[in-house]
Amino acid sequence: MRPMRGPTCYPSSMESPSGANKWRVMAAVGMGIFLATLDGSIVNVALPTLTEEFRTAFAVVEWVVLAYLLTVATLLLSVGRIGDMLGKKPVYQTGFVVFTVGSALCSLSPTVGVLIAFRVLQAVGASMVLALGTAILTEAFPASERGKALGISGTVVSIGIVVGPALGGWILDALSWHWIFLVNLPVGIVGLILVGRFVPSARPARAGRFDLPGAVAIFVGMLALLLALTEGPRFGFLDARILGLLALGAVFLVLFVIAEKRSPNPMVDLGLFRVGLFSINLATGALAFIALSGLLLLMPFYLESVLGYPPRQVGLLMVAVPVGLGITAPISGIFSDRMGTRPITVAGLTVLVVGYLALTGLGTATSGLGFLVRFAPIGVGMGLFQSPNNSAIMGTSPRERLGVASGLLAMTRLVGQIAGIAVLGALWASRTAAYAGAAWGGDPSRAPAAAQVAALRDTCTLAVALVAGALLLGAWALRQERGVAPHGSRSL
Repeated sequence: MRPMRGPTCYPSSMESPSGANKWRVMAAVGMGIFLATLDGSIVNVALPTLTEEFRTAFAVVEWVVLAYLLTVATLLLSVGRIGDMLGKKPVYQTGFVVFTVGSALCSLSPTVGVLIAFRVLQAVGASMVLALGTAILTEAFPASERGKALGISGTVVSIGIVVGPALGGWILDALSWHWIFLVNLPVGIVGLILVGRFVPSARPARAGRFDLPGAVAIFVGMLALLLALTEGPRFGFLDARILGLLALGAVFLVLFVIAEKRSPNPMVDLGLFRVGLFSINLATGALAFIALSGLLLLMPFYLESVLGYPPRQVGLLMVAVPVGLGITAPISGIFSDRMGTRPITVAGLTVLVVGYLALTGLGTATSGLGFLVRFAPIGVGMGLFQSPNNSAIMGTSPRERLGVASGLLAMTRLVGQIAGIAVLGALWASRTAAYAGAAWGGDPSRAPAAAQVAALRDTCTLAVALVAGALLLGAWALRQERGVAPHGSRSL
């Protein structure tokens, strides 16, 4: 048997800062990560208030969030490619400007339609920040510290998730919804100054021309797919409109692959997917985020509707996941730099499986402590898993494609989040209806507590299956790395 070739690990220190400068780059990129995370968590808290202020249906106000997510997800790859061609710093700076201006305009919106339009503008800036932040960090830190750097960025994400709801609740109580967006302005201005001063203006590698057919195909394909996922729970996934969107998405994604194969300057080097390490880490990351995002959506309903906790206590209990992630992410990054990424990702996925299995034991009389004991391992497992997983993906990407790899990583995470909310949310609602029977009133959150809990257990079981699949992939890859073939060791 011919030994399998391992991935080429490209040095991240080429033309990169050294010493204290790399930590200044971390501060600049951290502001972008914090800005995007803070904005998302604050706006989610404000949706009920926006429904009342604009005197419109919640289904309309939902598009304040959905339009933002869809825009970001569909632009990430194209923006990453533009960053590789023109230089990451100018595109990243432009992202800060567009996001900050978009935030100011959102705060001035007279109608919900105008607000949604300005959210799209804001999302264009966010796509530039999210697509290139990881790439800039990968260039700034040597390969021996990549895991630690990405772990610290994971901690910044957790800080944004924790601060957002608390700050948003205080703003809505003390001020008005307009300040939900105005709070982004000082963060954006400070971030722009830090990027201008500390992120090096490295000359972009020769990356060829922009692949316009590929960009159009991936934009239309992802937009159709994500629209189907977001609207599927409302109309039903067997509705003709949803099936049509899924078919359209599939056609354009196939066209994207064809365009990439034929293009002399493809947006995505499809050869990367032949590298086992790259493909497996993308797949396991997507599965982990599908499970996580779906249950993060459902747990507040369980805590409030079944256990009867007030919103403030619900928020405190939900903090267990971002806190656990924030604590363990930099630690796992450091260990992955020393021990390799694969053992740490497998350990993280193992903790996640245990955590989701524990959640299947939730009941109608579970105590707050009992919930935390079951829920906290999810944050710990994600913290262990995410940093080395991201490090492995970025480490297999050539320098001239770091922007695309960073955009692909962010897109996979975002698509996983949207799919998890859609699929697990729809499963919970349908299973609640089945368990409630004659007591079903059309709203799963108002169904009998026993029906809600039974449906939640089924949903947690699906989460177990998803993460167990990711664990099997990771364990197989670890065995391949450590296995010895007749011609010597082999790796992915």
